[in-house]
Parts: sequence; C-alpha cells; structure tokens
Amino acid sequence: MTTDFFSLPELKSKLTALLAYLYPNADTDALTQQCLEAIGPRINRAIVPPEQLWSEQDALLITYGNSIRSPNEKPLDTLEQFLHKHLQDTFSAVHVLPFFPHSSDGGFAVIDYTQVDAELGEWDDIETLGQDFKLMGDLVINHVSSQSGWFRNYQYGKDPGRDYFVEASPHYDLSMVVRPRTSPLLRAVETNEGVKHVWCTFSHDQIDVDFRNPKVLLEYLKIIGLYLDKGVQWLRLDAVAFLWKEIGTPCIHLPQTHEVIKLLRLLMEYKNAHAILISETNVPNRENLTYFGNSNEAHMIYNFSLPPLVIHALLSGNGQYLKGWLMSMPPSPVGCAYLNFTASHDGIGLRPAEGLLSDEELETFLKTLQSFGGRISSRTGQNGESKPYEANISLFDAFKGTYQGTDRWQEARLLCSQIIMLALEGIPAFYIHTLFATPNDLDKLEATQHNRSINRTNWHKGELETLLADPETPQHRIFNALQRLIRIRCAQPAFHPNATQFTLHLQPEVFGFWRQSLRRTQSIFCLNNLSDRPQEISLTNINLISTENWRDLISGEAVTDLYGTLTLAPYQCVWLTNYEKKV
Repeated sequence: MTTDFFSLPELKSKLTALLAYLYPNADTDALTQQCLEAIGPRINRAIVPPEQLWSEQDALLITYGNSIRSPNEKPLDTLEQFLHKHLQDTFSAVHVLPFFPHSSDGGFAVIDYTQVDAELGEWDDIETLGQDFKLMGDLVINHVSSQSGWFRNYQYGKDPGRDYFVEASPHYDLSMVVRPRTSPLLRAVETNEGVKHVWCTFSHDQIDVDFRNPKVLLEYLKIIGLYLDKGVQWLRLDAVAFLWKEIGTPCIHLPQTHEVIKLLRLLMEYKNAHAILISETNVPNRENLTYFGNSNEAHMIYNFSLPPLVIHALLSGNGQYLKGWLMSMPPSPVGCAYLNFTASHDGIGLRPAEGLLSDEELETFLKTLQSFGGRISSRTGQNGESKPYEANISLFDAFKGTYQGTDRWQEARLLCSQIIMLALEGIPAFYIHTLFATPNDLDKLEATQHNRSINRTNWHKGELETLLADPETPQHRIFNALQRLIRIRCAQPAFHPNATQFTLHLQPEVFGFWRQSLRRTQSIFCLNNLSDRPQEISLTNINLISTENWRDLISGEAVTDLYGTLTLAPYQCVWLTNYEKKV
C-alpha cells in the first residue's frame, strides 16, 4: 500500500511510532519533521495498486557503469549507447552498480554518496538512463569508505561525522557477531582523542556507521531523496542485515534493522509512490524471507537460494534439492516480489544454501567449481572458525561440465539455468556477463588478487560487438538466445511476478512447475531437463486440460496427444501454454 491511502497526519503518526521505538530518548515529533524535510519534496503522488508495481514485462539488467568500455568515451555514455542499440526492447530496468567515488570493493566503499565517479560520467548520464529504463541504484547503507569526509571528520572530532561510527573495545566479547569476512572486526585508528577501535563488518576500508545516532538516519534520508530526485526509482539496500549493532548479540537481523527498513519504505513511498525498496541479504533462506516484513519492509528481496540450487541441480543432473526448496517457498506477500537471479557481481552465495544442501553435496559442489577455475571466499563463523562464504566464478564457466567432468553441454546448461529463472515467480535479473557468456577473467584476478574480480570483466566495446556479430561464437549464440527468451517471457500474463505457481512432481532429472495468470486465462507448464540424457514425461502427469490447444512457447511446436509422452533432449526446456500472445 502506498502512503496516499492515508493522510499526512496518519503518515506522521506511523513515522513517529517507528522513531519512538528506534530512538526512545529523542524528541520524536521534531525528528519526524526532520525526516520529512530530509527526504525532500514529493515527486509522484499517484496511487499505485500493488499488482501494478511491476508486471511480466519487467526484466532487470545488472551491470557496472564500466562493464563495457570504448576509447575516448565516458563509460556511462558507452553503456547507454549499447543498451539502446541492443537491449532497448529486452529490459525494462537497469541496475547500475555503485557509480560513486570509492576506494575499494568494486564500488562498495563509498567516498561520496552525492557525486558520480568522474571516471564513469556525471549525474546527467545517470538521469538519461533513468528516462529510458527503470533505474536501480545502490544505497550502501552499512558502511562508508575510510577515505570519506565523514570518517576523516570523525578522526578530527568534527561535524558531520564525529559521532557517526560504531566504536568498541578490543576487550569486549564479540564472539557472537556474525561476519561475512575473515578479517578482524575492529580496526585501530588514530583520532584527536587518541587511538580508538571502529567496527568493520566487511573490511578495514569499510567503516560501519552507527544508526543508533538519529543524525546518521537523517544523512541517509537526504541521500535517498537525492537519488529519487535524480531518477533512481529502485533502491537496493546493500548489506542491510548488519545495520544495527548491539554488543552481546549477533548484530545481524536485529529488530531495529527491520524497523529502519519500514521507516525507509514509508518515506520513499511518500516521496515517490512508484519507488521500490530492495533488500540485499545474503543469508539462509528463512532469514532472508523475513525482510518482506508484513508487506511493509522490502518491496523485493533477492532470491539468494536460487543460484546455488540451480547450479547444483545442473551439475548433478538431479533437481531434488531445488524442488524441495521451491515447494517450501511461500508466495510473495501482496505488494512484494522476489528478485530472481543466478549470477551477480559478487560470487555464488553459500550461506543461502545452508539447510538446503547437505555438507557432502556442498563439498562436491565446491570442488567441481574449483576444477572449472573457480575460487572460494571464506567468512568467520560465530566461534571464530573459517567457513566457505561464496564461490567466485563466471556463470558460463560454472557450467563447463558436471560432477563427472567437462563435456560439450556448457552453453545448453547456461541457457537452461536462465530459462528456469525466467519462468519462476518473481522478476528476473540478469548479470550482464551472463548475456555475453563471459568466461573467468583470470588476468583481472591475478592483477587485483581479489576473488570477485574473476567475474567483473571490463569488455572493450569493439571486441565485444565483433564477438556478438559472429555466429560461430558462444557470445553470439547466448546473447541472441537470451534476448529471444526474455521477449517471449515478457509477453506472457502467466509470468506476472505474482502469478500463481505450483511445483510439479516428476522424475528427479526434470524440474517442473506450473504458472497461472492473475486472471486465470493462461497456464504455462515449465518443464526443464537438468540432465545430459533425454527424458520422457507422461503428459497425464501434468494435467493438460483437454478442451485447450497446447503449444511450446520456446520451440513453437504444438502438443496434440494429451495422453502421450513428451521427450526432452538434454537440457531442453519447454513452456507449454494454452494461450499465446505473439511477440
């Protein structure tokens, strides 16, 4: 529900209640007014029914601003030209990963939230992208760069910043704190008041801000207001699960964190009724689902369990874990949606597979990816032990083979993984390097000594377009196949992000599910062969209605014998539908 369904006094009442919980010692009436002033004047007051926030026509492209480069051009200009030439009719939304001045972590150690990195372009370039696409940006909300103005002010005891960071004594018992990294949690820094120890959840270049201070909240509301004014309509809350710190707790998923997200959603919807808040919480599935709240926290959550389970299913040729997970997944609440992805600028998260894959399966999974050139990054567990955190590998090379070794089905497995993602409940999101069948970037890995660099290639535009134009290259075949599939998907009402979904019970090698449109006019039976062997499916097992005409949307072939069998070639996928909207 958007804020226009209640009056401004009601909005202030809800806001005051949230602030009273977060800051019980503050003047909440005054703080409420400060929050409204920080977010800034309203942009769009139009009421948006929940089912119209997105549709089957939405697909998201994830890219760095400089994933494609061309000599003597601003990278954001190059990106815009490429999108208009090749992908204007394919994607409705574009996520430009952090485009701010930064000091490390691929843009996630932000120096200045109010500026565009001069090496990429200017705010005008960002606004131009926002005119043609739903634009998604990152709010790196848990931490800032050690080179930021706020942190330098902290060291000198100046405002703004002198009281913006989390301090802790190295003598405290911090063993309960959940970490995504293995580096020491605290960093000793010189200040005008002597040596202090600041909290660094991720790296010593990324200093955690202290949301227990309401001035920090107001700073981030100003940043959100700026982004919305600049055309960033979808906002990704990076690492938000770690936001609130309380000594003696795991410092992840704390109740105050959820209340902050409710507050941000409330104010974002107040400013722009079309704004979308997305939580990025790379954690086990049950924990991840809590970020929907009661349809009052994130509009979308990343479907973090999908990548490891889909990849595992295709490497093993067995979908039992993937099927078990899908059967247990609740439909997204009203006004919410899953954001489905199989690859990203980071690695394949392993925490979301906890409780879903057995230890033995996970060990085989990781050894196989390492044999295909992948790297494994670790985290520190609650007892101080090192545990696998993510697998770093390009999605294309993750499918070089199976648990039996390399084979000739690499491209087919990649396409199968994307067809599964396209059909599932939610909005599909494609990392740009999946579209290009980009292999492991071992040169960049060697140069940076950072595992994540293996999947962060910077293509030269001329070289890329030469490969895309050559029918003999995997880049050409994958790029054109995925464009076609996305366009087919975006024309089907049964693929609305909130359309009905049921899991089918078929042999382990076939992963199947049924989608039905919101108006119940279209059904699509999605059947995916996860193996390198043909699979026969009895059509009586999927209940095709005899009064309807059925056709595979992907191949175009009609199904006339509803009591016969359907043979799927290795890694073949079909979308059987009773209704087809021409593309």
